[in-house]
Amino acid sequence: MTKKLTDFIRTIPDYPKKGIQFRDITTLLNNPEGLKLAIDSLLERYKNQKIDRIAAIDSRGFVMGAPLAYLLGVGLVLIRKKGKLPSKVFSEEYDLEYGHNTIEIHTDDIQPGERVLLVDDLIATGGTAAAAVKLINRCGGKVVECAFIVDLPDLKGKEKLASLGCSSFALCAFEGE
Repeated sequence: MTKKLTDFIRTIPDYPKKGIQFRDITTLLNNPEGLKLAIDSLLERYKNQKIDRIAAIDSRGFVMGAPLAYLLGVGLVLIRKKGKLPSKVFSEEYDLEYGHNTIEIHTDDIQPGERVLLVDDLIATGGTAAAAVKLINRCGGKVVECAFIVDLPDLKGKEKLASLGCSSFALCAFEGE
């Protein structure tokens, strides 16, 4: 029997607060078959597109972005939480499902006109991804697409990205909280 990607993702009820169904990809990452399925699926989608860089969001985006960048033969840009990058940065504040945060990118990580694939593990409200798109735009890059392992469509994150002119793609979706 061939497994689906959702078979590798664990749901943890009431985390980080009551009423939330947390979609935990650590079980996917811990399973060689699941990890290979996720990376191979992303590679298949993007292997024939013109991509200059992959931008990965701290921290689980790094896990998917690094092997994908390697396989596509492109550079990897790390979008980090505030205070983690050592050189000159652009910063962007955003709201997320459980609070408020700031992410940063080195000002010279993306050159004007470069085509960038944004990668993260999950899209919920879209706050983090929208902030990352704004950072890429400030560097002069063009977001080709935003790619995720999991979409939580009820939280309307893809719509937030669409309002910024960005298409998005997820390997799987979970309806409901």
